[in-house]
Amino acid sequence: MRRASLGTIFLTVFLDLLGFGLVIPFLPGFARQLGASDLVAAMTGAVYSLMQFLLVPLWGRLSDRIGRRPVLLASIGATAAGMLFLGFANTLALLFAARLWTGAATANIAVAQAYIADVTAPEERARGMGLIGMAFGLGFIFGPFVGGMLARVPVMGRPGALPALVAAGLSLINLIFAAVALPESLPRERRGIVTGHRRLPLDLAGTRRALAHPDIGRALGINFLLVFWFAGMEQTFRLFTEDAFSMSVAQTGEFLGLVGVCAAVVQGGLIGRLSRRFGEVRLLVAGLVIQTVGFAMLGIAPRVSWAPRGALAGACVLIAAGSGLVSPSVSSYVSRRSGADTQGLMLGTLQSFSALARALGPAAGGLLYQAISPSAPYFAGAIGMLVAAGLAVGLHPPAIARAVSRP
Repeated sequence: MRRASLGTIFLTVFLDLLGFGLVIPFLPGFARQLGASDLVAAMTGAVYSLMQFLLVPLWGRLSDRIGRRPVLLASIGATAAGMLFLGFANTLALLFAARLWTGAATANIAVAQAYIADVTAPEERARGMGLIGMAFGLGFIFGPFVGGMLARVPVMGRPGALPALVAAGLSLINLIFAAVALPESLPRERRGIVTGHRRLPLDLAGTRRALAHPDIGRALGINFLLVFWFAGMEQTFRLFTEDAFSMSVAQTGEFLGLVGVCAAVVQGGLIGRLSRRFGEVRLLVAGLVIQTVGFAMLGIAPRVSWAPRGALAGACVLIAAGSGLVSPSVSSYVSRRSGADTQGLMLGTLQSFSALARALGPAAGGLLYQAISPSAPYFAGAIGMLVAAGLAVGLHPPAIARAVSRP
């Protein structure tokens, strides 16, 4: 494992996610202030992920051809521009346009995962993927908490302008840092030459190929359910804390920070040892069962008369811990089942499914929230996690399975 390279990609992803986390606490509430319904407010996350769904496979495959470094640098630079745009958006239309741009710019997680796969041995893959998860977790620790504090200071009459502008500055710092310190991880001789590159950004051939493999296809389904319901929770959470608990943006940021703390502890400090001892499949099942309990507890939290916010905190801890087990495990599983020459393609397909789930999940969560009740998205999420756990039971351990390579 190249520790210097891992440290650099960790900081790169952390700075990227820190900027992303800054804007989470205020976006749905700000959309409400601009006249959006609950469903439309939740869609601020959906359009962001829609662009990731369209572009993640392209960036992953492009990085297989030209290297990881140039793709990462281009996406970070575009993120800085998108956050600046978001800082000045003062209408619902401009808000959604900024989210579309930033979603396209940040469709780089598959490239970061492929970078980790380039520089880690198979037995260390889960720990390497856990570093990305830890960067996500730390971004959620500091980003939403700081974003909630910054949102108290209006700029040009807008409560969310300052977090967005700070996020743009962080992306600029990230770009400078990555340009100086991030080496290329994919040697020139290992870069595949893809002929007949499609004009459409969605790699349908890669998707069909991944789905055709039983274990990888099942892992994609598990990841889809996980991300779908987590995204529905995430994008309605601010509405939920306001309506059911009368919490402020800053208090919502504190609870989201709690989620980040738990996820970072699991993914950064425990996942490597747990994976070596139990394997990815067992961790997937355990994490999804924990998620099931967490989502159900979240749904009943407003009805806990003696300590509703305590129940809310407990639900957040369980959801974060379960996610911390599942997210790196499914990425490691797909990576280990892929050949060395298809890492970017398979991980890109995994992330395109994640982005599709993040695009559809907020719409489903917002619709359930608006049409049924504030707790409905979380009870539905508990059912979805239980179904995913059932799918995970049928996976074959990667140690006895053959990796998928190019024909």
